[in-house]
Amino acid sequence: MTDFITLDPPASPVPGKGETVLEVRDLSVDFGVDKKWVPAAIGLNYEVRAGEVLAIVGESGSGKSASSMALLGLLPSNSRVTGSVKLGGRELLGSNETNIRAVRGKDVAVIFQEPMTALNPVYTVGSQIVETVRLHNEVSPEEARLRALRMLDLVELPDPEKAFRSYPHQLSGGQRQRAMIAQSLSCDPKLLIADEPTTALDVTVQAEILDLMRNLRNKLDSAIVLITHDMGVVADLADRIAVMRKGLIVETGTAAQIFHNPQHEYTKALLAAVPHLGQGGADSAADVDVTAALAAATHVEILSIPEEELIRRERENAAALAAAEAAKPKGEPVLELSDVAIDYPKQGRVPAFRAVEGANLVIYPGQVVGLVGESGSGKTTIGRAAVGLLPVAAGTMRVVGQDISAAKKNGRQLREMRRHVGMVFQDPSSSLNPRLPIGESIGEPMFLSGTAKGAELQRRIEALLDQVELPRDYRNRYPHELSGGQKQRVGIARALSLKPKLMVADEPTSALDVSVQAKVLDLFQNLQRELGFACLFVTHDLAVVDVLADRICVMQRGRIVEQGTRDQILRNPQEPYTQRLLAAVPLPDPDKQRERRELRAQLLSGAS
Repeated sequence: MTDFITLDPPASPVPGKGETVLEVRDLSVDFGVDKKWVPAAIGLNYEVRAGEVLAIVGESGSGKSASSMALLGLLPSNSRVTGSVKLGGRELLGSNETNIRAVRGKDVAVIFQEPMTALNPVYTVGSQIVETVRLHNEVSPEEARLRALRMLDLVELPDPEKAFRSYPHQLSGGQRQRAMIAQSLSCDPKLLIADEPTTALDVTVQAEILDLMRNLRNKLDSAIVLITHDMGVVADLADRIAVMRKGLIVETGTAAQIFHNPQHEYTKALLAAVPHLGQGGADSAADVDVTAALAAATHVEILSIPEEELIRRERENAAALAAAEAAKPKGEPVLELSDVAIDYPKQGRVPAFRAVEGANLVIYPGQVVGLVGESGSGKTTIGRAAVGLLPVAAGTMRVVGQDISAAKKNGRQLREMRRHVGMVFQDPSSSLNPRLPIGESIGEPMFLSGTAKGAELQRRIEALLDQVELPRDYRNRYPHELSGGQKQRVGIARALSLKPKLMVADEPTSALDVSVQAKVLDLFQNLQRELGFACLFVTHDLAVVDVLADRICVMQRGRIVEQGTRDQILRNPQEPYTQRLLAAVPLPDPDKQRERRELRAQLLSGAS
């Protein structure tokens, strides 16, 4: 490895361990809307010390991101910021743009939620880090290149030289996030603001990024402000927590205080809304049970469990399996895959490649099957093939009784099949036409299929709005006038408009806050019970699958490596990959999460 050049020390002194890095006093943020000031954050007071992680949690619109972006003057021109923000004792609010620009990137760095939009797509990763280093330090291009390589190595990218030469689109989601962290840390910032840094990542990649941030915090002694709605991530990383609601900090405390003894009613409601492994089972201590089951399955002793307790659980598991066998679904399968292979066709210089191989899967009427795995495992590919968006290269795929293996040659058959299949997408904002009122978006499938027109169409639109619990007068609103949860309800209503026999839901709740997610999942469960449609639920969130699914299929590198009932997969996993996947799920409890993290480390060391 090349010897790296150490850059000149920063002009301002680096705070020592435990010293206050950021001090916020009476911070308020308002936005000018229709000639009125609308408050986004009101009188915030908090501080962050060197080597400490402060998590700011709350729902969308609570003011957590707006107040954090205000620290660096990154708000739009219709904003007004008052109060005091001191970094290392130096006041930032009221400073001129030149001084603020000098602080950004050097003393304070930001890790954004979506690295693909934060990184410039037309420049290589290395050139972007080099630019950041040279912008804040008087160094040669070669010195900056060596610094960039050192940072890429520090964030544990497997091949720093290759990553340096790569464009953002040539890296996976987790690698892009690591590259952005490398860029953020390239000038040794005193303060790191991480804005939803793991929301778009799979659980295993998320666990790796959290491990990385914890290690970097310990190595560099930086202060970190973590903005998130994922309470599992908070339990894994945070030392202290500030809970925000409607622009106010309603409660603060250590991680242990907030999780084990919350005082404010909103904090209690927020924690109660968090889906977690074991919620689908009958055991109230199911989070511990999942960890214990993993430990037992992998011969790793994490918890001290009496022998009689293990025997009791074994009997319960056997009884559950017997009940599942007795309740085997009746009727013809709604979706059936037999040795299915799916290829992505050649596009330009990108050759065709096989995304799924030898897949076998059956879904019966009224059944919810969860399809889980990491990005690139092939789960979304199966979902797209099930609605006829990708051709089947080998094997047989039957959807609502029709063999669509060769459907690309029969457009009429494909159109007929799609009348019985609905799809809910991950990002409701991009799946709704911004130029259409939501009533038209919901009614469009019925109109185009000739199912309903005129007054009947309007009546059906109103009935669908009632089903997804949206006011009827929302039919004239446009997507941008709705919240994320409301837009996802519109997406579900549109998917239900043709009364489908099969619903394909592709990560429908991953972009939502925990409380909104809980409401959408509850709505989805009620609709599924009421209407009885079969569902293929594609997700990387195992806690959500535990709430919804009857059966679970686990995918790895294009193959289904394990499938069974919910309890078989989540309480007694057999495949090492499934065990590692479960061990990577963060628990919304600091003590249990510490145990889970130790288990994951042992599983990974055993796998290597």
